[in-house]
Amino acid sequence: MRLVEPRLEQILEFCAADPVERVFLEDAARRGFGSFVALADGPGLTALCFLGVNLVPSGTGCGVFADAAVRRPPLMIIGDERAVGELWDAVSGRLAKPREDRPRQPVFVIREPPPPGRTGLRAASLGDLDLLVPACARAHREELGLDPLERDAAGFRWRTRTQIDEGRSWIWRDGDTILFKAEASAWTPSAVQLQQVWVDPDARGRGFAQRGLRDLIRLLLHDVPTVCLFVRPENAPAIRVYEAVGMRRRGSYRSVVF
Repeated sequence: MRLVEPRLEQILEFCAADPVERVFLEDAARRGFGSFVALADGPGLTALCFLGVNLVPSGTGCGVFADAAVRRPPLMIIGDERAVGELWDAVSGRLAKPREDRPRQPVFVIREPPPPGRTGLRAASLGDLDLLVPACARAHREELGLDPLERDAAGFRWRTRTQIDEGRSWIWRDGDTILFKAEASAWTPSAVQLQQVWVDPDARGRGFAQRGLRDLIRLLLHDVPTVCLFVRPENAPAIRVYEAVGMRRRGSYRSVVF
């Protein structure tokens, strides 16, 4: 076995073995984002790691990516729980102490359309940008404990706009109240991974999240066979929503946050 810079066709073949767990890796490779290092066994890959602001390992033997992790210290190591554990065990003494370590984050998957939610869900437009930027920032803060508008307001606004421009952002709003919103963090021919499923705090507890998510899943399943996401295990209200719309658990992720 040897470390290599993998070719696109090698990455796609590796990701095809588990298109849900590796949805982000495939999406990044297809779009030419970041860079990759891989562990090769003959022509195939046994492990793969995305190198960017975050490190995303997958496969078996991910401890071999320790040197790459040290050369480019990440903001987060995230991905399949076992793969992240292998990499973190190999590199934990060489990187800064993490701010948080989040194991056992359940991955949820759905392949059959749920009943319609009968909402006003639609693709977000640039007319929604000024409403979405603070909402996305608040969702980011709730999830990671950091305010992205304090760190890089212009960059965060640009990323939010890019999601809209690329058709990866959806919203259901009533005036200036967001009844439901979500973005796609990864999109391949096999799966869409959702992130930042969110409802304005004043509108929570009235079933909007479940209705909006049902309609979004139905919309996406016209184009891909699988919709997936992952969630912090302590987020019981979100888990209840995902289970209520028919999503089922499949594996787990781990996030080591610096």
